[in-house]
Amino acid sequence: MFDKILIANRGEIALRVIRAAREMGVKTVAVHSTADSDAMHVRMADEAICIGPAPGAQSYLNIAAVISACEITGAQAVHPGYGFLSENATFVQALEDHGITFIGPTAEHIRIMGDKITAKETMIKLGVPCVPGSDGGVPTLEEARRVSEEMGFPVIVKATAGGGGRGMKLARTAKDLDNAFGSARSEAKAAFGNDEVYIEKYLGTPRHIEVQVFGDGKGNAVHLGERDCSLQRRHQKVFEEAPGPAITPEMRAEIGATCAKAVADICYIGAGTIEFLWENGEFYFIEMNTRLQVEHPVTEAVFGVDLVREQIRVAAGLPMEFTQESLGEPQGHAIEVRLNAEKLPSFSPSPGRISQYHAPGGLGVRMDSALYDGYRIPPYYDSLIGKLIVHGRDRAEALARLDRALMEIIIDGVDTTIPLHRELVRNRDVIAGDYTIHWLEKWLEANL
Repeated sequence: MFDKILIANRGEIALRVIRAAREMGVKTVAVHSTADSDAMHVRMADEAICIGPAPGAQSYLNIAAVISACEITGAQAVHPGYGFLSENATFVQALEDHGITFIGPTAEHIRIMGDKITAKETMIKLGVPCVPGSDGGVPTLEEARRVSEEMGFPVIVKATAGGGGRGMKLARTAKDLDNAFGSARSEAKAAFGNDEVYIEKYLGTPRHIEVQVFGDGKGNAVHLGERDCSLQRRHQKVFEEAPGPAITPEMRAEIGATCAKAVADICYIGAGTIEFLWENGEFYFIEMNTRLQVEHPVTEAVFGVDLVREQIRVAAGLPMEFTQESLGEPQGHAIEVRLNAEKLPSFSPSPGRISQYHAPGGLGVRMDSALYDGYRIPPYYDSLIGKLIVHGRDRAEALARLDRALMEIIIDGVDTTIPLHRELVRNRDVIAGDYTIHWLEKWLEANL
């Protein structure tokens, strides 16, 4: 086991890793920008080191600075959290070159899954069901027209190197394709430095279902059920739950076994998430995230495991603590809502000083946040300031618990998305679990 690990992240996820490491008797090093010198993860770690100025590109994304921090502190491994360098193959390779362990998958697996076309080709070979689409990138508008007409409209044009909804444009008819193709390429070039795009069949009423997988890098892997993340705004998840309201035990067993076999076959190591669109009982692969997900706590709640602890253990060469048989079926129901420092209805960032903070509590309530009274939220990073997770014996109890917890929480001094979640938890469609990936944006249009 490692003696000391460095967490190459900030905020609630950095604090989450510190807590797991402390329970394991592993010392932690926090890195931070000048803007985060008073952050909670800096206070809670065993050591802290400043790696640059406020902008993320000059601090949390600075590979040389992170590696230097490892060498200065003697950290043997790096946990990347999510975002920043968590899916950067160059970073993983640089750590390996310096004899530092990356707590996550190999650089090769990150590269394969980081390219949407290569990922899809790989998954097809591994027997994972995929959305019908082009065979690789589509270089010209003429080719885009041919492919789209063959599969039939509507279609969606996607950036090969895309993510978070960027470089993704819908063409409902042939007339829409010219603009969608050009816009997707331009946006992809600006966001990712790569204007390659591909085309997929557009599904009209899908849910977003993702399967949590975990491998030991030696050909053994398990799945930990699914999460439904269909409530999204601009392709950003807002409300996540496990198990999925529309997924039967038979569906879970079948798609879970398919995903576990796929990651076992490539000797994947650590946590990963295979994301699907689900419609009319069919799963269609869209991408694999080679890291811990923001919504991992709902899986932990229904399976009674600590995924961060397991990440650290397998990275240190230890065997997985669970098997598919020991995991069994998900127990009860869990829901997570993302709390952002944003002003409604525009969802514009709302940085500032927290004048009062009170976390909700009680049975089945977990609050993952790095907030405290007097903390100043900096304007340089993602607006996520906390995750409220509840667990109940069934979905009805989880929703009731979430409703109660949302009424208890106090975050004063900045605007937040808490009022949105108070509305959603009492909405008839949400209570019934009757929604698709398009539901929230339509509701926001009508209600905010």
